Amino acid sequence: LGRMEPVIVVHGGAGRIFKEREEGCRAGVVRAALRGYGVLKQGGSAVDAVEEAVQSMEDDPHFNAGCGSVLNEKGEVEMDAIIMDGKNLDSGAVSAVKCIANPIKLARLVMEKTKHMLLTDHGAQLFAQAMGIPEIPGEKLITERSRERWKKNLEPDSNPEEFQKDLGTVGAVAIDSEGNVACATSTGGLSNKLMGRVGDTACIGSGGYADNHSGATSTTGHGESIMKVVLARLILYHMEQGMSPALAADTALDYMKSRVGGLGGVIVVNKAGEWAARFSTKQMSWATVKDDKLHYGISAGEMHIKSIDEALASEREGF
Repeated sequence: LGRMEPVIVVHGGAGRIFKEREEGCRAGVVRAALRGYGVLKQGGSAVDAVEEAVQSMEDDPHFNAGCGSVLNEKGEVEMDAIIMDGKNLDSGAVSAVKCIANPIKLARLVMEKTKHMLLTDHGAQLFAQAMGIPEIPGEKLITERSRERWKKNLEPDSNPEEFQKDLGTVGAVAIDSEGNVACATSTGGLSNKLMGRVGDTACIGSGGYADNHSGATSTTGHGESIMKVVLARLILYHMEQGMSPALAADTALDYMKSRVGGLGGVIVVNKAGEWAARFSTKQMSWATVKDDKLHYGISAGEMHIKSIDEALASEREGF
């Protein structure tokens, strides 16, 4: 079998990215893509690469995942995450987890250490303890911005919908040198959501899907809409019908918009290593590395290209 040229694509969430956060979001997705690509270049698997990229964004307070997650109605962080291996369709997910830094790590352990695919809330917490994952105080995950937004949304005349546009679910897809694909997605969910609300992210086929026979995708946007059309699986279905990643993504996003009025964004890689980053929202931060070239952007039609050496150098200088 010929060696594949590895590819990684990441997103930092679709929605409206406020001006003062653009730089941080751009830097965050670039850093995540470079870290994931580093894993692939050293011969690491697609699963290793997407986990590494997503963990990088969970640790970055600019994104609504891990540290920086939005707060539910009670002012707490509850997080969802999924990871999937396209080789054998193994997947692991967690939902409504609290007090851990990296839900994506826990999702991977669910995939590899249990016979199950999804653990939730208290059960996920017990499993994390059994796996030796350190518990951290919930406050450690809460940023000033998340708390401010939560307070604003509690005001009687507030419109949480207005804020939802600045979402920030994070995700990654990759193909490794063996031709295996994988996806990973992680989120803090919707601001001021009901306790126990789980969106698309933890749901296989909605928040992400990976199958070596077609490709991998990770989604972001309005969770309930994404679940209604099973967006990630829908994109792969279109690719199985012969569409390119970009056309498959646009077709599925158009359908979600016309059928249920939902907006979102997706990243895709197919089994040939072709990629796409598409969105129906105002913006989506994304980055990809292929053939030692970094591409990244936030707004429609925006694409910056750097050589990987240049990108790594500016990364070391702090962007």
